[in-house]
Amino acid sequence: MKIDTVQLPFGQPVTEAYIHRSHPGLEALFGSHAAENMHWKRRMSWLSENADKRADARLLGDTLQTYNTRYNNNAAVMANIDAIRSGAPVIVTGQQAGLWTGPLLVIHKAVTAISAAKEAASRLGSFVVPVFWIAGEDHDFDEVNHVYVRGEASALNRLAVQRPKGARTAVSRTNIAQDTFTEAIHLLSAALPDTSFKPELLEKLDHYAKQSQTLSDLFAYLLGWLFGSQGLVLLDADDAGMRKLEAPMFGQMLARNDELESAYFRSASQLEELGFTPSADVAQGSANLFLFDEEERILLYKHEGQFRNRKGSKSWSIEQLQAWADNEPQRFSNNVLTRPIMQDYVLPVMAAVLGPGEIAYWSLTGEAFKVLGMEMPIVVPRMSFTLVEDKTSKYMSKYGLSFDEVAYRFKACREAWLKERDETGIEAGFAEALAGIEALYEPIKALTVSVASGLGTLTDQNLLRIKDQISYLEKRTRDAHAKKFGAALRQLDWIALSLWPDGKPQERVLNMTEFYNQYGRAWIDKLLEIPYDQQSGHHLISI
Repeated sequence: MKIDTVQLPFGQPVTEAYIHRSHPGLEALFGSHAAENMHWKRRMSWLSENADKRADARLLGDTLQTYNTRYNNNAAVMANIDAIRSGAPVIVTGQQAGLWTGPLLVIHKAVTAISAAKEAASRLGSFVVPVFWIAGEDHDFDEVNHVYVRGEASALNRLAVQRPKGARTAVSRTNIAQDTFTEAIHLLSAALPDTSFKPELLEKLDHYAKQSQTLSDLFAYLLGWLFGSQGLVLLDADDAGMRKLEAPMFGQMLARNDELESAYFRSASQLEELGFTPSADVAQGSANLFLFDEEERILLYKHEGQFRNRKGSKSWSIEQLQAWADNEPQRFSNNVLTRPIMQDYVLPVMAAVLGPGEIAYWSLTGEAFKVLGMEMPIVVPRMSFTLVEDKTSKYMSKYGLSFDEVAYRFKACREAWLKERDETGIEAGFAEALAGIEALYEPIKALTVSVASGLGTLTDQNLLRIKDQISYLEKRTRDAHAKKFGAALRQLDWIALSLWPDGKPQERVLNMTEFYNQYGRAWIDKLLEIPYDQQSGHHLISI
C-alpha cells in the first residue's frame, strides 16, 4: 500500500498550535497532550480514582448493550461493552447522523478511534474501547440529509432525502417515510456505475433502510455494518436509555449554569490573551442547553431568574426544568459547549478524537470541566485521508500534476495547460485588437466632444458596449479552442473532482458509497491498517 503524507491547512489557528505545540500557554487550556505518554497514564489514573463522578458503569453497559443489540450486534462489540461494564476506558469520537454515513470524514473518525484505541491499549497494557457518539440530538436536518457522488461529466451529483413537514426537531426524532429512502437508493443506483460490488451495496442500503425510521437509525446500522467487526461501540445521545444516564448531569448543568457560563467566558478570555479568536460564540445569558418544547428544539436563555426561548415568548422556572431533568431528561440536549462535559460524564473517556473545528471548540471548555470537578480528556486529532485511485494517479502523472497543485492551484494549472496549446495566440490577439479599438476611439471622442460636450459620455458608453462584444467573442473563441481538447480537459477535471471536489478536501464532500461500489470494503481495511498518527498528517492512500 502506497502512502504519501502531506499537510493540509487546519483552518483553525488554535488547532494548528495545539497539534504542533507551537504556542506557549495554549496547552494549559487543554490540560494534556496526545503526544505525552505520561498524560495517558495520568488520565488512566484519574478515571480510576474518579469513577464516582460518572454514570454507573454497569448501567452504561446495559444501555449500550440494548442499543447495540439492535444496530450493531457483533461479538467484538459485545465483548467491548462487557469491558466498559467492568471499567475499561474509551476513545470516543462522534458526528451528526448523515445520509449513508455522510462525508468521508465520518469514516476517518471511526478509523482514528479504532486505531487510537489499539495504540492506547498497547501503551497502557489495558483494554481501551473505541466508541462512536451519534449526535442524533442535532436538528439541522438540511446539513445531513444529502450526499455527493461523482458523475460522468466531471460534476458532482447531489442525492438527498427531503425533511418531512413539521417542527424542526432532532434528527433522531424526524421520521422518514420508507418510499423516501427507496427513492434515494434508486437515484444512487442510477448515479453509480455497474460493478461487482454494486449489488451487495444496494442490497445492504435497502435492507437497513427498511429497518430504519430515521437518518440516525440508518446511520447506526451502516456504521455497525462497516465497523462492528472492529469492536466499534455505538450510542445515540438522543436514545431514551442514554437520556436516563444523562439526567443527573443535566440537573447539575441547570443548577450551576451561571458558574458554567462564567467558566466559558474565562476560557474565551484566556484564548484571546494568547492571541487567538474563539471559534464559538460564548453568548451572554445562554444556558448552552436545548429544550424540546412540543418537539421543537430550542436553545435556552436566562433572564431575571427564568429560562426562556430566544424571543422571550416562552419561559420556564429553574424548578420546572429541574423536575424535567429528573423525570423527563429526554426533554433536554446539549450544545457544542456542554456536549464535551456530558460525554465525559456518561463515558469513561480516555481521549476524544476530534476534527480541526471541534478542537477549537473544546479549547473553550477547560474551565467548565473544572467547575464540575472534572478534567478534560486527552484531545486526539482525527487522522485524515485522500483516496487516490489508479485512474486519478495515472492522469496526474500524464499531466505532471502534484497533489498541492490540484488542491491549491488547479484552475491556474488548467488554464496554463490550455494556453501552452494556443498556437494562434488568442489572448495576445484580442488584447492587441482591443488596444487598437481604444486608439481608434480617441479621435472619435475628440470629434464628438467638439460638437457637443455631452456626447463624451455617450461615446464612452458606446466604447464599453463594443468592448463587451469583443470580450464575448474572445470567450466564445476560447471555448471553441478548449473544445478541441475536450478529452484531455475531462481528464484534468476528473483529477480535481476526485481529490479536491468543489474546491474542498475530498473527505468533506464525497460519500463512502461510490468507493464501496468500486472496491468493496478493501479501502476501509487499508485505512484500518495505517498506524495511529498523533500529528494528524494528511495521508494520500493509493487504492
